[in-house]
Amino acid sequence: MVITDSPCSRLLSSNDEDHYREERNKEHADVTMRARESIERVARRFTRRKIKLVVGMGRRVVLACVVELKRKVCRILNSKNRSSNERHVFLNYDMCSYTKNFDDGRWQQEEVEYYRTRSFAFRLEYSFTLSALKKKRKKGLMFENSCDVGVFSKLTNAYCLVAIGGSESFYSTFEAELADAIPVVKTSIGGTRIIGRLCAGNKNGLLVPHTTTDQELQHLRNSLPDQVVVQRVDERLSALGNCVACNDHVALTHTDLDKGTEEMIADVLGVEVFRQTIAGNVLVGSYCAFSNKGGLVHPHTSIEDLDELSTLLQVPLVAGTINRGSEVIAAGLTVNDWTAFCGSDTTATELSVIESVFKLREAQPNAIANEMRSSLIDSYV
Repeated sequence: MVITDSPCSRLLSSNDEDHYREERNKEHADVTMRARESIERVARRFTRRKIKLVVGMGRRVVLACVVELKRKVCRILNSKNRSSNERHVFLNYDMCSYTKNFDDGRWQQEEVEYYRTRSFAFRLEYSFTLSALKKKRKKGLMFENSCDVGVFSKLTNAYCLVAIGGSESFYSTFEAELADAIPVVKTSIGGTRIIGRLCAGNKNGLLVPHTTTDQELQHLRNSLPDQVVVQRVDERLSALGNCVACNDHVALTHTDLDKGTEEMIADVLGVEVFRQTIAGNVLVGSYCAFSNKGGLVHPHTSIEDLDELSTLLQVPLVAGTINRGSEVIAAGLTVNDWTAFCGSDTTATELSVIESVFKLREAQPNAIANEMRSSLIDSYV
């Protein structure tokens, strides 16, 4: 018996075909439903974000309108109450700025113009700057866009040297502060204007390098007081201002200066001479500045070195900077017993340190310096 495979035997029954179609339709329906749910979730999320954005913008608009309204109201009230000197001040700074978190809450009511409320740090620096300008104890200067005023000037208790070729405002600042007390002399040394780094001196004398011309030497002798001895030094280290730091009693010098130069410093300037370094630097004239009342030295000077230098100089010393962090003290500062001139980049904190260590607020500096020197000598002996 032969069995043949007919095409009809391979056909699905009608019931099986209907069941297959139902399953396939259900799968399509499930996929469509899931896609629709995903689209709805994305739409709801987008709508929520859009609502938040619109609400935030609306709040800012309302806040800006309220602030502007308050401003107008205050102007109207102030215009009506000018005769009674009453002021209406409201908070007027960026509400979205983090700086408001550092405000000390004191509103400035004394000025006619409306103030933006300042941070505490800003007002602190502003008050220091105003104090310095009002006292006229120290001046922020620039010489042809350079804040290194100590490079282009030399100040002592008997005279002041300034470089030629500067601006009129530079000279007028020195003359306004010093003209009634000591002469202000415009000069050059060796044909250059970096006179503060080339000469060393005090009220007793002035030392200039061998590069100084005869005309410059004669000009200095004619312009300075008669008691000031002007001497030209034949020294290999010709930048005497970088190698020598002195007041009217003591001098610190480069460790490699000639013995003859050391003796000339002692004779002409009338000081005790000590070979010394400051924070490991041999250029003592560059990294410190001191008067008969105090001194400022390199910021990396150790406490032991400060004590040693203070004992030698017999004045109090402080480690600090000038011109917004510069370690080259003498380049940015020139000082005597009653005034100081520093670069315009000097910060309020640096000004405060200078005013304190040099005792610029006190009216009788000589008596205080003598008293301090005597006490230090007694304690040392």
